[in-house]
Amino acid sequence: MTMSAGWYLRRLSRMGPAEVGGRVGDAVRRRRWRSELPDCPRVTGARFTAVLPAGTVAGLPPDAVKRLVAEADRLMAGHAEYFGVDRDDLADPDWWYDPKTGRRAPWGYAFDVPYRNEEAVGDVKQIWELSRHQYLTVLAAAYAVTGDERYAERVAKHLRLWWAANAPLRGVHWVSGIELGIRLLSWVWVRRLLDGWPGAPGLFEENPVALKQIWYHQRWLAAFPSRGSSANNHVIAEAAGQFAAACAFGWFPSSARWRADAMRSLERHLRSNTFGSGLNRELATEYHGLVLELGLAAVAEADAAGVAVPPSVRLVLLRMTDALAAIVDGRLRPPRQGDADDGHGLVVDGTGTDRWGSLLATGEAVFGRLDWWPAVSGTDVRTPLLASLVRPYGKGGAVPDAKRPATRPAHFADAGMTILRGPGEIWCRCDGGPHGFLSIAAHAHADALSVEVRHDGVDVLADPGTFCYHGQPEWRQYFRSTLGHNTLQWDGGDQSVSGGPFLWTRQARTRVLVADASGDADGGTSRWCAEHDGYQRVVHRRRVELEPGSRELRVVDEVRGDQGAVRLAFHLGPAVSADLTGNRAVLTWSRDGEDRSAVLDLPAELSWRAHRGETRPPLGWYSPGFGRKEPATTLVGTGFAAGAAGFTTVLGFHG
Repeated sequence: MTMSAGWYLRRLSRMGPAEVGGRVGDAVRRRRWRSELPDCPRVTGARFTAVLPAGTVAGLPPDAVKRLVAEADRLMAGHAEYFGVDRDDLADPDWWYDPKTGRRAPWGYAFDVPYRNEEAVGDVKQIWELSRHQYLTVLAAAYAVTGDERYAERVAKHLRLWWAANAPLRGVHWVSGIELGIRLLSWVWVRRLLDGWPGAPGLFEENPVALKQIWYHQRWLAAFPSRGSSANNHVIAEAAGQFAAACAFGWFPSSARWRADAMRSLERHLRSNTFGSGLNRELATEYHGLVLELGLAAVAEADAAGVAVPPSVRLVLLRMTDALAAIVDGRLRPPRQGDADDGHGLVVDGTGTDRWGSLLATGEAVFGRLDWWPAVSGTDVRTPLLASLVRPYGKGGAVPDAKRPATRPAHFADAGMTILRGPGEIWCRCDGGPHGFLSIAAHAHADALSVEVRHDGVDVLADPGTFCYHGQPEWRQYFRSTLGHNTLQWDGGDQSVSGGPFLWTRQARTRVLVADASGDADGGTSRWCAEHDGYQRVVHRRRVELEPGSRELRVVDEVRGDQGAVRLAFHLGPAVSADLTGNRAVLTWSRDGEDRSAVLDLPAELSWRAHRGETRPPLGWYSPGFGRKEPATTLVGTGFAAGAAGFTTVLGFHG
């Protein structure tokens, strides 16, 4: 995907004067660095002291260790899977190769690489992911738990190969700050986990090539931070990686300044990226997880180095953790809202480790759990490693000014998210929040008033997900469109207007009128109602009622204003089959070997069809993770709305 002149004009229109000035300064530095890079200072006598406390590794849960070692052995055999693409070349990887398209990114000055153009570069996400070096943190962790030097030697070999092939400011891996920040965090943990290996000092602090790479990564991040309308999760990753490296690798004349600047940036942007309720302002759940992981890793690094952390940092991370505990369903699955690209902050666990259970376990170890939190039964490696570095007072939950909720929150007014719950683990997310974060709302979807319904953790009315970012514009558009969500489309358009794959030029405004989830506790009816103005000539209002006694969810859509064509979509989860007759769909699925069913009575005023796995145009798809999609049934009703038309849908669960 090559960005047009029109895109650049639209993008420029979403920037303020300070951001424009900052980007002009960045352009000047890039031009200067093309001909003459800053000089890396000479370092002597460097020592690594940011080690794990004695006994930490010995206390790791055996089942988590078993999963870790199994994953490390797969990596040693050269096998991995990234974004739905299996790789068998990890024994000797090509750092610029995209196995999905078969293309290699071009060599040259980093800022000349057209990384958004899949024809020239390949799928840049596939190329970047391996060079986050999170597979190396897994191998280093396997060394730490087994003492088997094969893992350490593979890590050392790959780091030396990567450093030799990716000189500073040359090639695709020096383009994006989030990649540099996460890579630095990985290197810190690789060095920490390899501390018992005799070759570790020679790989890092005694290695001039490593020192040069570490310095240039930090110098780059200091020079080219994400700015203004781009200061979303990227700037958190940049600050967390910069801070971790400046603490653990504090060997350079600028280390103290980098450390202080990174902590200031982290504190500022953690607050600006997070609602007071604790939910991430991007309203993209996976980025909530990424930011929380990065923030917890940074706090652990600070405590290990004895560096003061502003109380507001711990407070934001505490609120994020409590918010996550509040919104997950009975199987610890959070909402599938907004963009999701499978990004992680720190990876030291094997396949099969539950990401969200791991985050809640870390939150419990660092902040202490509340009585209403869901139980976490699984184990992981990352939690005890991070918790071992956090100062003891943090583990008792003593965070200044923390006023934690006494009962499980159901409505997050600032984020516009409401969770309704019913018997049989009925879970329903209602979306009445802002369109997205900052002027471009990069990771938002046109999903105002959408609902997401699960039964015992199974997607019944599903959010279809994300699937892709670059290179496949038709699919990118579908998965973030209004028709791609469980809401109403009017006059064939989206509620918000897209100006590019990460840019919205007009954003729907939504307001919640009723949010009463009291029925969750007293057995009465829970109610939610909201409306949005995205269609300008009409107002779409939606009411949702959950009746615990009848186990029914009622959705009433009203369109007030001009007449026009409407399409009402309900996307079923991939495990759900539908038998549609007229305006009634019988839904069936199984859970843990038990057959389940529900009836979906759809508005008779509309004409209903089932769509599954269609491509021209895309319709009837579910993306279980980035780069992966599978057919799923979507029920679409078409018709006409005039005046104050209303449409009622009833979902009734059996048993």
